[in-house]
Amino acid sequence: MKVAIIRFPGSNCDRDVYHTFKLAGGEADYVWWSKRDLSSFDGIIIPGGFSYGDYLRAGAIAAITPVIEGIKDAVKDEKPVLGICNGAQILAEIGLVPGVFTNNINAKFMCKWTELKVKTTRTPFTNMYSAGDIIKMPIAHGEGRYYNDEIEKLKDQDQIVLSYEGENPSGSMEAIAGVCDENGLVCAVMPHPERSSESILGSDDGLKFFKGMVNY
Repeated sequence: MKVAIIRFPGSNCDRDVYHTFKLAGGEADYVWWSKRDLSSFDGIIIPGGFSYGDYLRAGAIAAITPVIEGIKDAVKDEKPVLGICNGAQILAEIGLVPGVFTNNINAKFMCKWTELKVKTTRTPFTNMYSAGDIIKMPIAHGEGRYYNDEIEKLKDQDQIVLSYEGENPSGSMEAIAGVCDENGLVCAVMPHPERSSESILGSDDGLKFFKGMVNY
């Protein structure tokens, strides 16, 4: 499997994702924001960082770049798309996942390890876990508080991917840390699976996110 790792000015987790995806057995290429045609790739990952300095709000400027149309075409072609942290904010901004990610409840940037519960295994990214698994991944964001005014619909359609276990650091509704679209092929997560992909980092729980994508 070969994925496009999308780069914007301000992306800073692109090389981490590249390394981790290869570790999971896949192939990857970096793709800049100006590229429109992504048809040669089997999937897409939008890494974390601070695209365009998070001016206006996180993901707002990235949402109007040419590569977004290529991402939307990939979704129409039923290819898996993963957005991590800033990538999650971009996916919400362009409407590919429901809800929004807004300022943390304490209005501060937070960088810390968190425990998470796997809520669904129907996505390509969580199909190697079991529902209810408790996994360890770090967060690093200032706008990670999830909000959705149709939360019951989200539950009914099994679109909650991850939730915080114990502490809810961002103040997200229902402690939500990740969501997917109705088909489960577009996934937005605030924690960083690529930063928990090798035991030397403190956890390798996140590697299955990428192995699942490769297996899919």
